[in-house]
Amino acid sequence: MNNSGVTVGLDIGTTSIKVVIAQTTGNQFNVIGAGNAPSRGLHKGVIVDIDATAGAIREAIDQAQEKANFQINEVVAGVPANQIEMLHVDGLVSIANQNKRITYEDVQHVAQQALSNSLPSDRDVIDLIAEEFSVDGFDGIKDPHEMIGVRLEMHGTAYLGPTKILDNTRMAIQKAGLTLREFVLAPLAVGTSILNDGEQDFGTVLIDLGGGQTTTSIIHDRKLKFNSVDLEGGDNVTRDISTVLSTSYANAEKLKRDYGFADPTQTNVKNEFAVEVVGDATPRTANEHYLSEIIAARLEQIFTRTFEPLNTVNGLNMPGGFVLTGGNAALPRMVDFAKTILGENVRLFVPDQIGLRHPSYTRAMAYAMFASRESMTQQVIKQVIMARHDDTSYVQPTSQVTSQAPVTYIETSESNTQAQGFDEYHYNSNQGNQIEQPKKGFFGRWMQTIKNLFRED
Repeated sequence: MNNSGVTVGLDIGTTSIKVVIAQTTGNQFNVIGAGNAPSRGLHKGVIVDIDATAGAIREAIDQAQEKANFQINEVVAGVPANQIEMLHVDGLVSIANQNKRITYEDVQHVAQQALSNSLPSDRDVIDLIAEEFSVDGFDGIKDPHEMIGVRLEMHGTAYLGPTKILDNTRMAIQKAGLTLREFVLAPLAVGTSILNDGEQDFGTVLIDLGGGQTTTSIIHDRKLKFNSVDLEGGDNVTRDISTVLSTSYANAEKLKRDYGFADPTQTNVKNEFAVEVVGDATPRTANEHYLSEIIAARLEQIFTRTFEPLNTVNGLNMPGGFVLTGGNAALPRMVDFAKTILGENVRLFVPDQIGLRHPSYTRAMAYAMFASRESMTQQVIKQVIMARHDDTSYVQPTSQVTSQAPVTYIETSESNTQAQGFDEYHYNSNQGNQIEQPKKGFFGRWMQTIKNLFRED
């Protein structure tokens, strides 16, 4: 366990590696350093070249260390929401010591028991959230430490991810010369870290616009209730610009950053710029309105595809609305454009810490914040999870176990068109289904016009 008060969040993204060093004193969370390096060896948020990724991680770590004047040894790494499963797990143990006072060792045993079921061979535990404990039948207990009893139960939620993804991430971190303190699930950490109390309680849709994918999640009752992944993001926007303007990917990325707007209606056709065209020695001229139409076409496609999975769980009318974050959300006028598709209840989250005032740092900051706020009981549970990967330290539950509840497997979808909610989640709104179809933006209206031309009478 890290008792120094310093936590390091590591975000291994498709387009960039972000590192945030934070120090926690009491309830104060302060960022003391950050690093950023271009990603290498990743595709759609998944590591495909361990050595290349390790080098990129090391570059970002060195940058953060220099800024903070602090030696980084261990990190908290986020896991993307690809192919995530959720399990409802229960553990039950009897208290072994004579005075019947519950210790952290008992918490460790009940967590081990909850995870003792045979998991799929291709799945591993990312996190285990203890929703409540029960001592001798008295439930609703959040922390059983030092309580007196003869029987301890735990009811929780375990999040599983593909073993290969976790193993490759662990190996890349190790090759970068670091120790993995723990994994955290990206949408869970981000949602519970950046949303205010009301948004977490009453329900909010979080849309993380990353470089390689877009993740849509629902946080309700302070829990991750729903998750869907669309395998398109800012990288696709850049490739669209490259293809349409016949320019290199690097030039397209620069044009997007320097002249791009998410909402074409907020641009000026008179603002022109030169474009280096592949195979042509003479640059061509384009304007910011045309560039933004290219950008908006892809964004409209991404936002529109979030409707179908959300609509299946009545997630379009959450009281907290929609919160956008992630690197792709930094495009100017992104909120204005999102409102044309999603409705008026949309806002952008940008970290307010000095040096992090860009939405691309949200995940790394959230990882550090999520881990720094863990209680001692939750840290003990995390130790159990990490020990499962070390045969020398992980001990299977003993004969203290008296019973165990069955587990249920529920998987989120990585499809572009459908997703299944956690726990067959369905939001019950007194307002009814006010939103049933996404609004049509510029690209949608243009496509409808084309379809009308070919419509038979």
